[in-house]
Amino acid sequence: MKVPQQYYDEIFNFKGQWDMPSCCGLRIINQGDKTVVVATELYQDNPGATVAASGKNLALQICEAKNLKMENIVYIQCNPSTDSKLSFYDEELFEVTFANNSQPAYRRLEKE
Repeated sequence: MKVPQQYYDEIFNFKGQWDMPSCCGLRIINQGDKTVVVATELYQDNPGATVAASGKNLALQICEAKNLKMENIVYIQCNPSTDSKLSFYDEELFEVTFANNSQPAYRRLEKE
């Protein structure tokens, strides 16, 4: 189950839970005063923590590495399609917002 390259521009290495080496696909799109950051799950090509489980920690690491400000990004979590017969691997996109000391809020996006 390989994730097609069309979902990301680069592989981003990050520290997952308990500093476990992890990676995700990454695409950054500049849109005026906001920057869209798309973190894509790589499934079996990721040796560590998932994008979903890493949440704000991953977003912060991306911002630090790419010199972005957290308040100026739109963070998208992508679970890409792998053309599997299992519906678990269908494409899903979520906009994730991180409030100061609360759980992240997920809003499912349509494919458009």
